[in-house]
Amino acid sequence: MSLRSLVWQLPRRVMRSFSDRRISLWVALVLLLLALLATLVWLAGRYEASQVQAELERGAADAVSDIRSGLSRNNQALLAVPAWSVSEKNWQIQAQSLLSQNREWLRMEWRDAQGLLLAHENSPLRVPAFDNATRQNALVEIQQACMRAQRLNDAAYSRSYFLPQPNGLGMEVMELCLPILRANTLLGFAVVSYSLQGLLASQLGDTYGRRNQVSFTEPDGTRLAIYGEPKRANRLFHAQQLLDLPGNTLVLRIDGRRAIPDLFPNVLTALVTAMSIALVSVLLLLVKDSRRRLKAERDLADALAFRKAMEDSLVTGLRARDLQGRITYVNPAFCQMVGLTPAELLGCSAPMPYWPPEMAGEYQQRQAVRLAGNAPPREGFESVFMRKDGSRFSVLIIEAPLINVQGQQTGWMSAFLDMSEQRKVEELSRASQERLQATARLATVGEMASLLSHELNQPLAAISSYAAGSLNLLNDASQLQREPLLGNLQMALQRIAEQAGRAGKVINSVHDFVRRRDQNRQAIAPSALISDIMPLVLLQARKLQVRVETLFEERLPQVLCDRTMVEQVLLNLARNGMQAMDHPTCARRVLTLQVRRAASNVTHGWIEFSVIDAGIGIAPEVAKQLFTPFFTTKDEGMGLGLSLCRTVVEQHGGRLEFSPHTPRGTVFRFTLPTALNA
Repeated sequence: MSLRSLVWQLPRRVMRSFSDRRISLWVALVLLLLALLATLVWLAGRYEASQVQAELERGAADAVSDIRSGLSRNNQALLAVPAWSVSEKNWQIQAQSLLSQNREWLRMEWRDAQGLLLAHENSPLRVPAFDNATRQNALVEIQQACMRAQRLNDAAYSRSYFLPQPNGLGMEVMELCLPILRANTLLGFAVVSYSLQGLLASQLGDTYGRRNQVSFTEPDGTRLAIYGEPKRANRLFHAQQLLDLPGNTLVLRIDGRRAIPDLFPNVLTALVTAMSIALVSVLLLLVKDSRRRLKAERDLADALAFRKAMEDSLVTGLRARDLQGRITYVNPAFCQMVGLTPAELLGCSAPMPYWPPEMAGEYQQRQAVRLAGNAPPREGFESVFMRKDGSRFSVLIIEAPLINVQGQQTGWMSAFLDMSEQRKVEELSRASQERLQATARLATVGEMASLLSHELNQPLAAISSYAAGSLNLLNDASQLQREPLLGNLQMALQRIAEQAGRAGKVINSVHDFVRRRDQNRQAIAPSALISDIMPLVLLQARKLQVRVETLFEERLPQVLCDRTMVEQVLLNLARNGMQAMDHPTCARRVLTLQVRRAASNVTHGWIEFSVIDAGIGIAPEVAKQLFTPFFTTKDEGMGLGLSLCRTVVEQHGGRLEFSPHTPRGTVFRFTLPTALNA
């Protein structure tokens, strides 16, 4: 075929395709209009039929309401009879009057409280329906209705039963039993026999029976009584309502025939209007659909381009497999990860080319379990892959089912993260952590050495003082008598031994404190803590010319604490207080050690220790960093005393604080738990 013939035939093919498309659109339009017309006709018929059915349903509900109201009026009429305590003759006269007024009543009886018959009267409007045999057969239903009425203290009905008649016919009858009470005393029962057909005729009458057939039925559909005859028509409608009476439940059914709805006078205009609207709507929809299709195609192209760019930029490897385990998709990141091209990977099945040969069997078993439908954990699992050059690397694999548009699983989608760099970082972090732990141990050793050097100053100073005093006593031995000399030497050596033991306890306590062990806490009287440190406090007080006073509240409970560390806290605070008064401006040098119960409700069950000095006070800029480790205002201080004191108190659950003292000086106070509170 020549190029010229191709040029001539191309427009014809294009026009033919457009013509075929236009014809298909018009065919679709005509079919749509025909379907719309048929649907409208069907809906119109359904609508009118539903209106008739709804009307019949409302009629059935109203009929049940009328019957229930009529029965209630009859009960009120029975209760209004005043002759229950008079003669039988007067009762029969009133019974005949009620029977004449209610055509549905067949018989009326007066029974005593035990259910025995006292008097009865048959309806004067018809032949007596009962004889002795038939009434004896109905006695069970009457007794059950009266027992139910006595229990409910209200009217009760029996089940309906068939009453045969002498002419070979019969009727369905229901018994009413109404208890007669006076001053909450049961006088007897009024029993009325209802004809179900008469009940329909008297209560519903021509209102419902003129156009419909009204009947009482049992729940299974068995008709018990029928009244009325529906007019002739070609469509039958029926409705049912439940008549729930005390002791009996009946179904009221209404059957009515109606003509087929007349379509054209009511629906023709609506159909023409609807067809016109449908025609215009279809044309608009066609235009809108073509625009929407073009927009969808552009959006799809943009989405594909966006997905392609996103897949190319990912550092996470992606791989898709079908239900047979064959690879159907890989992204560039996965190809770069394993060093293989997409052509080498697509269509591959187990064993995969990136599996290490020594692990191929294990991986194949795991893939078989996965393909059997067992979902992997969402957090993923680690594995080892092999690059094309043979090098191994760790990967984190996260797999999820691959679901299509219909919601069916078509395979598995896997995401791969190269864990090589993360493993290097973990190794570096582990090495760094080990170095930090070694540094922390060195810092702990330094902290323990600093605390020991700080806390051992006091017992060592006391030992030195007592030793110097002993030497002075020995130098002056010629001037002293033997017995006083021995007594003083014995006391000095005893003090040296006590302070040496105290130094050992300090070393053990500081050792436990630095290693964060639980201290050996014991219950001890607050006065004993003060008494133990008084020799050291008085020793320094004499050097600085300070007078020490102690104030104890009466009947203080014991505190639970580490005795050695708390004594060090008291010694540090007392020494700082005395040193604060070693100033030329301090004329009154009095150090007060006070112990009392904590006054705050929050610290109820705690003991408060206070160290009060009359020194120069604490400057505001010093107060901000007073408890900072290694901060000190002394030339020879280490800055660990107050920091150690606060840490010891907080380990006991208390708090250490300070405030200015009036007229001058500072108050340091801390709290300790009582033995009972602990």
